[in-house]
Amino acid sequence: MPYEPLPNKPTGPKPLRGGLDRVLRRLGGSSAASTEALFGHWADLVGDSVATHCSPVAVNNSVLVVAVSDPAWASQLKFLEPDLVARMNEKLGEKTIESIEFRVRPSRK
Repeated sequence: MPYEPLPNKPTGPKPLRGGLDRVLRRLGGSSAASTEALFGHWADLVGDSVATHCSPVAVNNSVLVVAVSDPAWASQLKFLEPDLVARMNEKLGEKTIESIEFRVRPSRK
């Protein structure tokens, strides 16, 4: 017996973005587009010199978790946090980030 799709049911692939948005929001994140822009364009958002010393790890309930190479950078970035949050939200086009948590994680060589 050949396969026949059920009537009135869409067939074919469905866009992943809608499902991914739902999953990210349930996990306390932002939209897939904002998350992609944040992680994919990190150096553009924070600048090349800052990006060499830190990287985004996660977004939990509008708190961006950032791994930082050493305590001195963590202190400097904490001082710059309000400016970084404003810049990220401006470039992402929505209030994606409310605060940033900096965690020192020395790079492994």
